[in-house]
Amino acid sequence: MQATMHTLATLRQQQPRFRGLEAGHRACQGCGEALAARLVTEAAGPDVMIANATGCLEVFTTPYPHSAWRLPWVHAVFGNAAAVAAGIEAALKQQQRATKVLAFAGDGGTFDIGFQALSGMMERGHDVLFVCYDNEAYMNTGVQRSGSTPHAAMTTTSPSGKARMGKRHMKKDILSIISAHHIPYAATASVAYPSDLRKKVRRGLLTEGPSFLQVHVPCPLGWGHSGALTVEIARLAVQSGLFPLLEMERGEVVGTMPIRTPRPVADYLRLQGRFGHLFGEDHRARKELEHLQALANRNIERFALRGSTPERYDTEGADTVHRGGDRWA
Repeated sequence: MQATMHTLATLRQQQPRFRGLEAGHRACQGCGEALAARLVTEAAGPDVMIANATGCLEVFTTPYPHSAWRLPWVHAVFGNAAAVAAGIEAALKQQQRATKVLAFAGDGGTFDIGFQALSGMMERGHDVLFVCYDNEAYMNTGVQRSGSTPHAAMTTTSPSGKARMGKRHMKKDILSIISAHHIPYAATASVAYPSDLRKKVRRGLLTEGPSFLQVHVPCPLGWGHSGALTVEIARLAVQSGLFPLLEMERGEVVGTMPIRTPRPVADYLRLQGRFGHLFGEDHRARKELEHLQALANRNIERFALRGSTPERYDTEGADTVHRGGDRWA
């Protein structure tokens, strides 16, 4: 029995993983979205079809006449990826085909422009996994603020100055809004925790009916950090409590990733140029830092994220992706 298990383990290690997104695309160095899309398609496997909203992911993977996709893929406009995916799902159901359907969009095509189509898709009960690659601004069109941009973050349309310290509005709680539709499954994930992300992709695809996955994906260009820090920054967002990793069924929280040792929010913010104004001499900066720390503390309390003892699947025990994305331990 041991010999058989060893043989199977060796075989799995030697087998190349399925790659739905091929190398050679034109993403920025250190792009969290590119790594996340690769992990999502690896988990989904080859028997899927994708509707992709306008945005960074669409632009850097499909510059005419090239494509980095190895899956059936269609470009939807900014606001209707969910509607296109719903149409594909209905057609496949009519044909009695088991192929799964994915919808991809950024935060602009999910939180804002595409929300009407997304809400309709969920309300009608289409068997589609909608994946939001959340880089917290309209990066493709010049780093403008979106409904997902965090409070106090600086963008081209929420600059820091005399009037205010960056964006004055709160990041929209999209998971709660989605869960209010009472869909079978909704979750958050981070590009820094690949095994957790891929588990949630598979669960979403195995769930009958609409499912939703919000993946936190740092953007070196828009966030103002080195591409080498993408994974570290993504991990700090989770460890600080600003981006909790959750699973929900029919509007109820059913799973969380515990935080073994909460990190100060300042550790996460300090690495990003978009929050650089919070570490200057302006007297307002301290209040904004305190506000952001309070938001993280509230998340930790609300979802009981603080782990009491070290666990295999907490923020320090779970698999974490390393630079390059190829291997993790």
